[in-house]
Amino acid sequence: MMKPWKAVKRLVPMFAMLALLLSACGREDLSVLRPQGPVAEGQLGLIKLSITIMVVVMLIVFGIAAYVWVKYRRKPGQTDIPKQVEGNHKLEIIWTAIPLVLVLILAVATVQKVFAFGEDYSKDANAVKVKVTSHLFWWEFTYPEYGITTAQDMIIPTGKKIALELKTADVLHSFWVPSLGGKTDTNTDGTINKAWLEATNEGVYLGKCAELCGKSHAFMEFKVKAVSQDSFDAWVEAMKAPVQTIQDPAVAEVFKTQCLSCHAVGDQGGPIGPNLTGIGSRETVASILHNAEASGKPIDGKPVKDNLVEWLTDPQKVKPGNKMPSPKEDLGLTDADIEAIADYLANSKLSY
Repeated sequence: MMKPWKAVKRLVPMFAMLALLLSACGREDLSVLRPQGPVAEGQLGLIKLSITIMVVVMLIVFGIAAYVWVKYRRKPGQTDIPKQVEGNHKLEIIWTAIPLVLVLILAVATVQKVFAFGEDYSKDANAVKVKVTSHLFWWEFTYPEYGITTAQDMIIPTGKKIALELKTADVLHSFWVPSLGGKTDTNTDGTINKAWLEATNEGVYLGKCAELCGKSHAFMEFKVKAVSQDSFDAWVEAMKAPVQTIQDPAVAEVFKTQCLSCHAVGDQGGPIGPNLTGIGSRETVASILHNAEASGKPIDGKPVKDNLVEWLTDPQKVKPGNKMPSPKEDLGLTDADIEAIADYLANSKLSY
């Protein structure tokens, strides 16, 4: 039978290697340790403050324990029982007061940040208003001041507060952009939650659903694309501009009857599914198929048309449990129809 100390000797290196391996499993673009806006920076400040307090307490406690262990250990030849101490009012007051002070410090800082980051900017004339609606398994973004709706890529100007109103179209979801701010739930009781975020620098920031919501919860991603004010204005104009129509009458009819019954492109179509205007310029198709042209990641992504063909061929394979009907089985589209529609949507791009 293996002795316990030998088993521990073998297990410790194994667990150490496992911990080292798992530490590399996180995604850099989902880290709260790289804040890109005031909300995320403030929340990181709270994390640093709480960790600092915990480390200081740990060092003091372990330091005192080590001191007592060395100072009062049994000496060689010592057989008498040490003097028993039953309470010390000064020490009891100290170790009661210090934790209270530390908790108060953390509580004050936390309350300040909670109220500051929970402020309602929906009436602020300088803020950009965005209504966020979560669906199984995608995100819808409506800009009421501009009269436009998009999906999956939320475009915002840098240096401006973005006032969010969040709700769900089905089950409980949670809106989370780690680089820009914390999580906000979209509740099923009809409550509209409000939050705000701001991007200091231009860039693309990954967002996730942070609430287990179904089969494809892990695939319910979106992008927040922060651009300059000029680029944002150009994007708004591009979203409002008339879109190019499909030239082939047969394909145009299929697209109108089978696609525009749910989806919108420009000022045509329905509001049920994601708005497809400018989908050829988006970072992804179905939030997880990376478009090499738009994302700038040719190694990780594929041409947008290839991603559209993959999605339209079998949406359940790409994102299980989603509400998209099968274009082939449910809508009767042929491979040629899918190819033509994918080509049209891939060339539906916005310049901004």
